Amino acid sequence: MKKIWAPWRIRYVQKAKQKNKKCIFCLSSKNKKEDKKLFVIIRNKYSFSLLNIYPYNNGHFMACPIRHLKQLEELRKEEALDLFDVIKRTKKLINKVLKPDGYNIGINLGRISGAGIDNHLHIHVVPRWQGDTNFMPVATNTKVISQSLKCLYNKLTNAHKKRHRKKRK
Repeated sequence: MKKIWAPWRIRYVQKAKQKNKKCIFCLSSKNKKEDKKLFVIIRNKYSFSLLNIYPYNNGHFMACPIRHLKQLEELRKEEALDLFDVIKRTKKLINKVLKPDGYNIGINLGRISGAGIDNHLHIHVVPRWQGDTNFMPVATNTKVISQSLKCLYNKLTNAHKKRHRKKRK
């Protein structure tokens, strides 16, 4: 069997073992001072977006309501509108910085549907490019991510700050 050295996975494995799991989305929604550490991109009144630390592709982000809820039906009207506004704003930022050719946008409701975190509603937004798949996933069941989260986060937040400065002028 071939092995690929992936020391970054140890954090995931160790966190999965913890008995007292805390909701990463609730932690992210409350710790504004730790946005950089938690990779939070945009905040609105009722929702926010953050980069996925286990991405399917470069620029993969998740949009979440601040309120801890599990199902779409639990969203109040103003929360649903705010959540989609966060998706639109973050997608616009990703478009500007990464210029993808398309997107996969989806919601996994429940563990059986593939939700890694099934107790806090979130929407996955995955940028896609022509040719962003290669032989690695097929031949080795390994996905190659082309940019570090820190580098991408810095580019996104810098572009976001520049945009806000232009609006104010």
